[in-house]
Amino acid sequence: MSDHHVVVVGGGFGGLQLVNGLKGAGVKITLVDRRNHHLFQPLLYQVATTILSTSEIAWPIRRLYADRPDVTVLLGEVTGVDSGAKTVSLRNGITLGYDTLVLATGATHAYFGHDEWEPVAPGLKTLEDATTIRRRVLLAFEKAEMESDPAVRDALLTFTIVGAGPTGVELAGIIAELAHFTLPKEFRNIDTRKTRVVLVEAGPRALPSFAEELSAYAEKALEKLGVEIHLGRAVTECSADGVKIGETFVASRTIVWAAGVTASPAARWLNVPADRAGRVAVEKGLSAPGLPDVFVIGDTASVMGEDGKPVPGIAPAAKQQGGYVAKVIRARLSGKPAPGPFRYRHQGSLATIGQSAAIIDFGRIKLKGWIAWWIWGLAHIYFLIGTRSRFSVAWSWLWIYLSGQHSARLITQRETMREEA
Repeated sequence: MSDHHVVVVGGGFGGLQLVNGLKGAGVKITLVDRRNHHLFQPLLYQVATTILSTSEIAWPIRRLYADRPDVTVLLGEVTGVDSGAKTVSLRNGITLGYDTLVLATGATHAYFGHDEWEPVAPGLKTLEDATTIRRRVLLAFEKAEMESDPAVRDALLTFTIVGAGPTGVELAGIIAELAHFTLPKEFRNIDTRKTRVVLVEAGPRALPSFAEELSAYAEKALEKLGVEIHLGRAVTECSADGVKIGETFVASRTIVWAAGVTASPAARWLNVPADRAGRVAVEKGLSAPGLPDVFVIGDTASVMGEDGKPVPGIAPAAKQQGGYVAKVIRARLSGKPAPGPFRYRHQGSLATIGQSAAIIDFGRIKLKGWIAWWIWGLAHIYFLIGTRSRFSVAWSWLWIYLSGQHSARLITQRETMREEA
């Protein structure tokens, strides 16, 4: 093994693909992440909506590389990078030297200048976010069951999702199905079928990254489930009592934010240009401007495709970038010519609307309905890590499909019996 040290910050799709791509390259790798697990984010909304448990979509990073002595895994949070000294600083005081640095630190929620909304309108990026949303959704029904004031009860049974991208659409569909089909027989004082699910989008249509015909289908499918869709209207206020959509106030005790993201502080660490979302404007080879030994990938990077449009912040793009950077590092170490500029190959866009319909956009080929839902399910099961996870998720979906019952409707946090602010 050579003395070349590759430090990878972030154990998401891009970071893991890079580490996997360097297997057998003869380098020392240190993988740093703030959490001890890799998360399959495309199914995170299913944890938030009681379909899957946390262990079905997350795996300990150490376990993934237990048989890779070239990989050292550290649980830590990066606070800065000194590109001149080629060091990475961690919050616990440790400093790591590197020969090559790869930043795959992802993104978090963006509230467009209203960070004070976060406590009442959590986003969905981590397992903690998912279990928080799940707790609030389930507690809303529990509190409504005991509420005597009709106005308060209606507010408890109103769920607002801000943002009609894939995450917002998927959340709205599952919450509507949960309220209208799963829960009605379990409550005595309330009719959960009267639940309001409100989906708000500032743009002109839901799922703007999809073809218009698929967006229109998704909107009709959501409305069939009872979801109220507000298009072309921005949220102007969020509070514990509800949201203001334009000038209209909607009393809603459960709000979920799915409207935007902002990148990690990687650009500030490196003191390099960034776009409006804070993503590093990388070179064609995915290196940071003026720093050939520092690569930035995934949601942390602003990458332009051959068509002049930004590469989307989705898992396949991050994996392609991680694999590409691994090839670049291998070429440098072996003295071979570096591969050409990074080229993103779009493999299609997928989104579900509830548990029986989905849309898929492969470009020329567009699918919708239950056939698309089955293809969506098979694709996600294929990309899960490990046979156990694939079997467990497949069984959970089959059980819900046959019985209509969600298997993860547990309120487990200590705050269960406390009033939330």
